[in-house]
Amino acid sequence: MLRLSRSLHSSARKLFERRPSRMAAPEHLIPLFESVGIGNASGLAKNAALAQRLEALIISAKRSNENLSKPAANLLLKVATDLKKEASDDIVAKYVATEQISSSLQLTAAIDFVKSSLSDNIDVAAFEEACGVGVVVTDEEITQAVGEALTKSKDALLEKRYQFPAMSLLPSIMESMKWADRRAVKEQIEKQVEAALGPKTEEDLAAANKKKKGATTKPKTLSAAPPKDEVSTLGKSFMDLAGEALNFHKPGENYTTDGYVVTPNTKPLLKDHLKATGGRVYTRFPPEPNGILHIGHAKAINFNFSYAKAHGGLCYLRYDDTNPEKEEERFFTAILEMVRWLGYEPWKVTHSSDYFEELYQLAVVLIKKGAAYICHQRPEELKGHNIAFSPWRERPIEESLQLFEDMRKGKIEEGKATLRMKHIMEDSKVDPVAYRIKFVSHHRTGDAWCIYPTYDYTHCLCDSLENISHSLCTKEFQARRSSYYWLCNAVDVYCPVQWEYGRLNLSYTVVSKRKIGKLIESGIVRDWDDPRLFTLTALRRRGFPAEAINAFCGKVGVTMSQVTQRPVVLEACVRENLDANAPRAMCVLSPLKLTITNFPSDKAIELKVPNHPNNPDAGEHCVTFDRVAYIDRDDFRSVKEAGYRRLAPGQSIGLRYTGYVFTMDDVVKNDGGEVIEVIGKITAVQDIAKPKAFIQWVSDPIKCEVREYSRLFKHENPEDAAVVPGGFVTDTTENSLVVHNAFVDQSVRNAKHLDRYQFERVGYFCVDYDSTPEKMVFNLTVGLKQDSGKN
Repeated sequence: MLRLSRSLHSSARKLFERRPSRMAAPEHLIPLFESVGIGNASGLAKNAALAQRLEALIISAKRSNENLSKPAANLLLKVATDLKKEASDDIVAKYVATEQISSSLQLTAAIDFVKSSLSDNIDVAAFEEACGVGVVVTDEEITQAVGEALTKSKDALLEKRYQFPAMSLLPSIMESMKWADRRAVKEQIEKQVEAALGPKTEEDLAAANKKKKGATTKPKTLSAAPPKDEVSTLGKSFMDLAGEALNFHKPGENYTTDGYVVTPNTKPLLKDHLKATGGRVYTRFPPEPNGILHIGHAKAINFNFSYAKAHGGLCYLRYDDTNPEKEEERFFTAILEMVRWLGYEPWKVTHSSDYFEELYQLAVVLIKKGAAYICHQRPEELKGHNIAFSPWRERPIEESLQLFEDMRKGKIEEGKATLRMKHIMEDSKVDPVAYRIKFVSHHRTGDAWCIYPTYDYTHCLCDSLENISHSLCTKEFQARRSSYYWLCNAVDVYCPVQWEYGRLNLSYTVVSKRKIGKLIESGIVRDWDDPRLFTLTALRRRGFPAEAINAFCGKVGVTMSQVTQRPVVLEACVRENLDANAPRAMCVLSPLKLTITNFPSDKAIELKVPNHPNNPDAGEHCVTFDRVAYIDRDDFRSVKEAGYRRLAPGQSIGLRYTGYVFTMDDVVKNDGGEVIEVIGKITAVQDIAKPKAFIQWVSDPIKCEVREYSRLFKHENPEDAAVVPGGFVTDTTENSLVVHNAFVDQSVRNAKHLDRYQFERVGYFCVDYDSTPEKMVFNLTVGLKQDSGKN
């Protein structure tokens, strides 16, 4: 009877609540909602009934915890929306406020328990059991449960690889650990799958693309997908290849994007912004000058500069120089050099340090508004997420202002105080640091400052000061987007829009500045520009054309997901570029002397050879052909082998461009029995059966050093501790650099540093910085496509 009565009462109340509310919109509640971190407070206030329910819940929760967190406040919003049982509000609000109920799963269980209760007097013990209060599922337990589930499906996983529906295991795992964090379980599944399979291969990506062909909806991306065929990418711009970022807002229409926070001053500030920019797109490339740019930065450079250019806009190069301990002049210089090498010219070159005074004054504004405070917690106490609120969070504003001034004047020791912002980020990071004390001289400002702003504080405000319309950044910064908007609005300045895209990673390498520094310190590589690395200076030194790197970035495209490519994809772009542009020369890496006993002239013959066999407009160069020539030792066998097409007893070989075929008569060996000379005759091609192959050769050669590079690391992901337990330094290969004392023809004599050639039948090579007129040095850039006639 009681259940029926309560049910009828509930139904009647629901019918009443469906009627249009006649209550006035409680605008006065907006500051309350914003103070606890609830988004779209102004829109929420328009629903008077819901807003007043939420107000009551917040007031009730604050009795249990005055410092109500943003996640807790958003759970209360769900309570206000889903639970219409006012008598039980207090107990639910209390458990949410004290974070004994801290997940949506727990809250759903709490709401279900309350709704099904026959009495307003809640059985606390039964309530806590139903909601999982006090139950802690550790990371170790999640790791173990996921591991056990994947082990049971190991055969299917290994067979289908990334086509295996790993997330189908989620329900059974969650059933065994009801109160585990669902997101943490999903992340652990993804992590263990990648650990078991390694990064996605080209075959995995091809299988995924094939699967998508039958799909009715396209995956959400920031731009159209890049072309998947083998059509040449030469001469195309990044935006041609990546497509247009169709979802991007137009300048001045920032408020049309998801998650953008609109304040009463948004429209006036946007009006001023448009006046300053003339309505043009403004972007920026903001690297830290504490190392050399790598292949991932090439994508960021292409995207920022190309997006601005494609829309008639401008792009800054802004150095994020807020950490003077790690910044060096050579890094500033190299960054600008690499941007220009890729073909882009910044509209302006600026530094975060240009705005140190403005940033300081805005910090003062933040303190005066009660949105920042001076904290004395030690750095180790601030590490991690979901940390407790600072005991100094509510210190008086005037006190924080004075302490901040003392920090600036050097009156407080390093590490004894920080300025923290009253904001909880999307990844649950509590009150990020805005300023810290560093008694370190700055590269540009000298000793003018002993406090330096952090990235979380500096980045968005510098974007605002420079009127950036599109703040393009990689996916890991998505957790900072709400902080980005919050800070601009907290100090009441123009707020740009942050757009995130997937970063570009490359397998078989490391790009971390710290890890590259470790490789240098260990003597594994020589410096930041060692051609085995994938820094931009290293790729340039190895001979990679800037146009090929840009084409590679275009092929990868701009998507929301993180992309890991294998080096062969980049090398294919390089090979395509060099095949069209690199002049030809002949080189033998391991010279073997060839003596022609019937040479048809008393002196050497000058032959004209095309610079590019498929492009007559590229011109010609001369090579010397004489009675003594040299071939590559790999093009000779002392004993004829099945399937072998080159020089051997009873098997002749053509000499490229000469019109002759060489037939061996005898060999000369050294004391160790090694063949050091092959003696024979030549015959005009038209007078003999066509040979099975033509090979390169050199006469009157230039002696040179050729450096042949291969992969520096053995595994696709050398940073994976499960695969490389000793760390990435232990994963390096022993012979990633092989040096040849080679012979090359005279056509390269006047080559300059970084000039590129195709050494016919060998590969593409570049003149190294170590090269001198006395000793030429070449780096292998990429090999040729494998010749079916080569073993």
